[in-house]
Amino acid sequence: MSALELTGVGFSYGARRALEQVGFILEPGSFTALLGPNGAGKSTLVALLTRLYDLQQGEIAVCGHSLRREPRKALAKLGVVFQQSTLDLDLSVEQNLAYHACLHGLPRRLAQARIERELERQQLVPRRRDKVRLLNGGHRRRVEIARALLHEPSLLLLDEASAGLDPASRDGLNRHVRQLCSDRRMAVLWTTHLLDEVRPEDRLLLLHQGRIIANDSAASLGSRHAGGLAGAFERLTA
Repeated sequence: MSALELTGVGFSYGARRALEQVGFILEPGSFTALLGPNGAGKSTLVALLTRLYDLQQGEIAVCGHSLRREPRKALAKLGVVFQQSTLDLDLSVEQNLAYHACLHGLPRRLAQARIERELERQQLVPRRRDKVRLLNGGHRRRVEIARALLHEPSLLLLDEASAGLDPASRDGLNRHVRQLCSDRRMAVLWTTHLLDEVRPEDRLLLLHQGRIIANDSAASLGSRHAGGLAGAFERLTA
């Protein structure tokens, strides 16, 4: 069963079309980069995937569950790290995680076991009682990833998750998410407008003016254009 399937997705803000006939499939264990310039429609697509916006046209299914007809089952399979932090700055790292576990209805003993596991995995054990406002950007992102994984989703969505991080932290986050993808057979959709976050072996979805204009490996797409992937991006989005 696919982790995510979009068919004919469209969305409008009044008379302006933000998305037009968007469709693709993500398989379990796959890392997919959704690349596009500012204004391409990435934020609108993320809002639809997370049900911040209601779907106007087409279908979205997460692990076989329709986001329109079975929203609770679909969202239970989804973990999200938004571009803007949604952590409570005045709660500790551990308290933020416990609150999220409670929202997902995890029994206390199970929630605590998963919190311990994610704190260790994200190397946050020494910071567990620190208020989030005391953490740097890289550590805050790790808390958000830990939170997103507590309910063991099959699909992890990261919306411009590296925004505001220094180059070393961006690279570390990118490598960490790829390792999670490999270790847990979890599908990852990584939205970005930065070419250096895409590797040659990645599957690449190129979104421009609300349409998917390329769906291929980054290496294959780059090989067909002068200047490699950067050249392909510049030409296709000109």
